[in-house]
Amino acid sequence: MSAGHPQLDTVERATSTADLEQPYAELGLKTDEYERIREVLGRRPTECELAMYSVMWSEHCSYKSSKVHLRQFADMPHSERMLAGMGENAGVVAVSDELAVTFKVESHNHPSYVEPYQGAATGVGGIVRDILAMGARPIAVMDSLRFGDPADPDTKRVFGAVVAGVGGYGNCLGLPNVGGEVGFDPTYQGNPLVNALCVGVLPRKRLQTAKASGKGNQVILYGALTGRDGIGGVSVLASATFDDSVDGNPGGPAKRPSVQVGDPFTEKCLIECSLELYDRELVVGIQDLGGAGFTCAISETAAAGGGGMDVVLDAVPLREASMEPWEVLVSESQERMLAIVAPQDVDEVLAVCHRWGVIATVVGEVADHGRLRVRWHGETVVDAPPASLADEGPVYERPLTRPAGLDELQASGAAGLARPPDGDALRATLLQLLGSPNLCSRRWVTDQYDRYVMGNTVLAMPDDAGIVRLEEDGALGIALALDGNGRFAKLDPFEGARLALFEAARNVAATGATPVAVSDCLNFGSPEDPEVMWQFSEAVRGIAQGCRELGIPVTGGNVSFYNQTGSTAINPTPVIGVLGLIDDVARRSAIAFHEDDARLFLLGETRDELDGSEWAWVAHGHLGGKPPRSDAAAERALGEVLVTAAREGWVSAAHDLSEGGLSQALVESCLRGGRGASVELPGDPFVALFSESAARALVAVRPADCEAFRSLCAAQGVPSSEIGVVGGPALEIQGQFSVGLDELREVHEATLPALFG
Repeated sequence: MSAGHPQLDTVERATSTADLEQPYAELGLKTDEYERIREVLGRRPTECELAMYSVMWSEHCSYKSSKVHLRQFADMPHSERMLAGMGENAGVVAVSDELAVTFKVESHNHPSYVEPYQGAATGVGGIVRDILAMGARPIAVMDSLRFGDPADPDTKRVFGAVVAGVGGYGNCLGLPNVGGEVGFDPTYQGNPLVNALCVGVLPRKRLQTAKASGKGNQVILYGALTGRDGIGGVSVLASATFDDSVDGNPGGPAKRPSVQVGDPFTEKCLIECSLELYDRELVVGIQDLGGAGFTCAISETAAAGGGGMDVVLDAVPLREASMEPWEVLVSESQERMLAIVAPQDVDEVLAVCHRWGVIATVVGEVADHGRLRVRWHGETVVDAPPASLADEGPVYERPLTRPAGLDELQASGAAGLARPPDGDALRATLLQLLGSPNLCSRRWVTDQYDRYVMGNTVLAMPDDAGIVRLEEDGALGIALALDGNGRFAKLDPFEGARLALFEAARNVAATGATPVAVSDCLNFGSPEDPEVMWQFSEAVRGIAQGCRELGIPVTGGNVSFYNQTGSTAINPTPVIGVLGLIDDVARRSAIAFHEDDARLFLLGETRDELDGSEWAWVAHGHLGGKPPRSDAAAERALGEVLVTAAREGWVSAAHDLSEGGLSQALVESCLRGGRGASVELPGDPFVALFSESAARALVAVRPADCEAFRSLCAAQGVPSSEIGVVGGPALEIQGQFSVGLDELREVHEATLPALFG
């Protein structure tokens, strides 16, 4: 419903079929879903109940189109480390006898197109509260961003504001942004992707649950006031496609009331207040208020507790006194939490909240009648089984159809595209790719983020993964990487998803950390399109199989459907976050060439795999063929080499090879360390420089350790070739070309400032 919703004050007002259909259709419910609600309740729903079911049964909240596929993630490798997994606010992984880490990635795509700054900012705020709700202190964030054609004026509107929103909210919270990715492709025009990840650390004994248990326990809402911002965010905005045009702007001004407004300073107080409540052991259950707002929090905690709940809705502190009860129930106002508290602890909880300047109010009580009952000024406006809202929504096995043009797309590979004929052309191609929007420096973005606040950041962008020390005086750390490639997934969603998983794991291993867990954010078009659902099912199958082969579990994540305008969907974009552990952060590997005379080794097998590559796209505007071959065994062996070599102190730099191939890795490592390199390419110089074969890395090894390193590679069955040496003022490709670091840096740094100011 929008602020000007139709008045449904009593069920008797609707007297015709058209009258019955209009309200639930406006809220995104299908006719059969509405009939099912009537069956559950044994009567027509009230206005408030209709609003609650509409948000809880939305695609965003219920996962009704994805559940049947996501069940594959339940059959994951057993991990004694995993303390909480799918179905919780975030996955929790034990990292020592005392400490655990929780992490998750989620989307805030549609809000970030409609109102880019607030959409991105509240995306960060929401994922931070998910981590907080597990009992953890948030310690770092990351983001994976996709935008349309960088030359399009609307991209400039969205891109700058999204980056400012991510940076503004995270910086105000004092959370370092340690990495992520930024990509551009016309498929995201009008449907940008804003995926935010947060990681937190907690004592294992402080792990929280989202359960309303214990008859007589009190329900306390604390945090910001409740207003009209965000109403319908998960239903009319996140769970529907944009129209081709709304007021000349797809999904534009008409959607803005559905976008939340964030206040990071209130969230900072909320974080500290919550952590004190946990440490004092005053909380029986806890849930953040995110998508579907108060409705989600009360229905999910009541359902998880198995008893019931009585709620006094008019006790909720409001920003706008004229709000109606259904608006209070579905508002997605930010910076709010719901706590279940024993009666004898209520006064102490309220006192702690008061000291932190956080508004706190008792709004209900845990019951044992098995119902969720909500009263508004003495009148019962909701009386429903909580599980019917939280857990028993519709589940669809939607039809799957292999895309009609996929065979033709895969047949049109890059083999016939003109390749650089000589060294001068190779040099020009390297510079062309280096300055392209997807491979150029991200400093324009990352300089707006505080990457080192709190003092525990060990590595951050542009390194392969972010590393954060878990204790100020300790050596234990975690590594995090986010990766995805929509073009590979377009060509083959099964292989594309596997490649995203393997790249993220490889990035973590390249820093010296061992991958231990996965969180994913799956961005696709409309689930009502059988071709989109086929892409989705294949991607999920690829991730599940890849995780089993790597031996790491999926701990949770997010599905974002309806990323399309009209009939035009985005490239399927599974974004994979991988968490790694490193025993001693002093032994990490960075990408920078910082030691002269270090020997350069190319690890892995390079094949003529240019389909879907950055070269094919930048040089020819071409997308076709099949993505590079994925090989889990090769990835595992490479990871063992990278982690062991870092632990032994043999490597002075390590960088995975992915977009742009060896050429991009060489340039980034040279520029990051301020040192050039002399390289002799094996085989075809073009393929050696620009192939995007997977399971590869570039490593700089100290001369004294080369033999030990070769032996390690041989023992793991990882192909290794010594291809050069670090040093000098230029990148020299022997027999082909040389280019100075100053020229490389100028080309690499110029693109985003030229495009966006």
